[in-house]
Amino acid sequence: MAELSTIARPYAEALFATARDDQAALASWSGLVAELAQVASLGDVREALTDPRLNAAQRIELFAGLIKSPLSAHARNFIEMLVVNNRILVLPQIAEQFEILKNRHEGTALAQISSAYALSDEQVQTLVSGLEKKFGLKLKPAVTVDTDLIGGVRVIVGDQVLDTSVQAQLARMRDTLAA
Repeated sequence: MAELSTIARPYAEALFATARDDQAALASWSGLVAELAQVASLGDVREALTDPRLNAAQRIELFAGLIKSPLSAHARNFIEMLVVNNRILVLPQIAEQFEILKNRHEGTALAQISSAYALSDEQVQTLVSGLEKKFGLKLKPAVTVDTDLIGGVRVIVGDQVLDTSVQAQLARMRDTLAA
């Protein structure tokens, strides 16, 4: 996966540099890149885009035809560049890198919160409020339920992990006893 991130980074950075100065354009590109990534990650689309019987122009038309959002000339050029350089299948990683750059620019970050049980909106807000103080960033929560945690929560913000789950506590106890 690191290789795909390395390939995706220059495309995401170039796209971000183009959109960064205009907040409306940044939001528009963010939505479009997410849609492009979603379409590019579909198995049938991936298979069709790697079909050796299709030339670049046919791949561009096929992919552009699958996008619901209207495509500007810049967006179409972006798709053409990715197809010509055989990078269209890297779109999910490009979108991920673009969102990281966008969040950093806005002073925000994604907080991936995994909980053993479903959290109410109030619980999520309380948790996010405390995490924002800890990380010094405005956080956008993405909450999932992971019953393997047994109890507690695991939070991932960027490359930092805060794990207060029962599963993690049991693993620490196991490691201590084994040492």
